[in-house]
Amino acid sequence: MLVGISGSDDAGVYQLSESVALVQTVDYFTPIVDDPYDWGRIAAANALSDVYAMGGTPLTALQIVGWPRGELSLDLLGRVFAGGVDVLDLAKCSLVGGHSIDDKEPKYGMAVTGLVHPDDIVTNAGARAGDVLVLTKPIGTGIISTAIKAQKASDEMTQQAISVMAQLNDGASRAMLRVGVHAATDVTGFGLLGHLSEVVKASGVSARIERSAVPIIDGVVELAEAGVVPGGSGRNLESVARMTTFDGVTSTDEIVLADAQTSGGLLIAVDKPLAQALVAALEEEGTATAAIIGEVVERQLAHGPTGQILVVP
Repeated sequence: MLVGISGSDDAGVYQLSESVALVQTVDYFTPIVDDPYDWGRIAAANALSDVYAMGGTPLTALQIVGWPRGELSLDLLGRVFAGGVDVLDLAKCSLVGGHSIDDKEPKYGMAVTGLVHPDDIVTNAGARAGDVLVLTKPIGTGIISTAIKAQKASDEMTQQAISVMAQLNDGASRAMLRVGVHAATDVTGFGLLGHLSEVVKASGVSARIERSAVPIIDGVVELAEAGVVPGGSGRNLESVARMTTFDGVTSTDEIVLADAQTSGGLLIAVDKPLAQALVAALEEEGTATAAIIGEVVERQLAHGPTGQILVVP
């Protein structure tokens, strides 16, 4: 076992030989958009993302389904499957089966197995003082998903969020492997601050991020100001509050930075001299963003045995 559960990493890694290791992960969730096909696409991209974050290549996938067959038609489920399979095809990942149960609330996701060379594994524990932090997708999808349910999201905002969530992180993974980075994680349910907190704790460092440098989907800040925020984002903020110092940013900024994401981008720590090379590689791969949002610093940035996060305007 090369990577297990101790470091809160994105996936487990088990070595098979000197040159081959398995990457394994599982993820599923309830509908976050209205269209079943888009839900399937997003769920597949989200599950595959954990493999990409570890530097791996997805190989096979198993579908996980909970479906209220007495209330929703199987035709709708077929549309969910179609979206998931289309994204697997883009990833050149083979669907090999799955399991379904009769459930009062629909749920869909995948267990994904990938391959990685043991020397190419990227974990969340390698960040070093002086590294630059780079984010490959804008944040705010949790708030937009809540707005969709409340019928407060415009069609343009909805489509932008779907496009972001359905985009694979394969290009971001290829870029970071080509350049060589110290650490990475994908930004999902714990939000940007939550996943960054796992990086600094696992790496024994601290971090400083600039709110103005963090890419945010258009309209998200206004929704947050209006109180359209998922409960998970509030819990995320409570969880990271003890290790985060907010200096000169608004309470709205705080909740947006903690917003619970679905199928977010990769958050990458890279040696400063290689930062521009990584940005260029990400742009070549067509990632949604290639934003430098902050830096990794020594733990002495603030008190605490597990590292701290400083957020500035």
